[in-house]
Amino acid sequence: MIVQICVGSSCHLKGSEKLVDLFQKAIAEQKLEDDITLAGSFCTGQCNRIGVTVTVNDSVFTGITPENFDSFFKDKVLNSLKQERTKLNGVSDT
Repeated sequence: MIVQICVGSSCHLKGSEKLVDLFQKAIAEQKLEDDITLAGSFCTGQCNRIGVTVTVNDSVFTGITPENFDSFFKDKVLNSLKQERTKLNGVSDT
C-alpha cells in the first residue's frame, strides 16, 4: 500500500509535518513497515480549507487533521490493507 501525504505549501501550513509523524508512529506501532510505503507528494490540487490531503493507493482524501487521524488511519488505511490481504489470500470476509 502506498500512502502519500501532500507536503505542498498549503498542506504544509495546515500541518502535514505533524501528520507525517502520526503516520510514522502508527505504522511502527502496528508493525506495518513492510506493508505500507509512506511518501510525500507535492500539491495534488485538492486543497481544502481544513486539513491535509492524503492519498491511499489511488484514493484521495482531503481534510485530514491530527484530530481525525486515528479514525482515518483505521478506516482508510487499516481496513484497506485488510481488504488487500483478503484479495491476495483469496479469503472471504464472511
